[in-house]
Amino acid sequence: MFQQAQGDLLILEIPKLPDHVEPVKAVDGVFVVAHSETGHHHVVDAHSGVRYFRDTRNPLWAYLTVEDRPTTLRHLRSWDTHGTQTLPVKMYQLRRQRELTPTGWQRVED
Repeated sequence: MFQQAQGDLLILEIPKLPDHVEPVKAVDGVFVVAHSETGHHHVVDAHSGVRYFRDTRNPLWAYLTVEDRPTTLRHLRSWDTHGTQTLPVKMYQLRRQRELTPTGWQRVED
């Protein structure tokens, strides 16, 4: 079973998509799979055969299908960056880390 991480993002292979997902459109040729307030997003290159979905039940989860050829996961920061990773043809669940704060649970942002 495929599993890897990039910063606060955990990538897990899954056998199929759940029913409660909605497609997300690519912007400028990429899917932003982990947003950063400082602009240092984690992005997946969007090409034919790559689709990205948000989970309608859990804002910390998303899904990605890579169908015809591998794609890349990149961290958009020029210094202290997480290395670029290749995602093979598979179906994935993407999980964001969370942390407990005085006001409750929130997403970890890097």
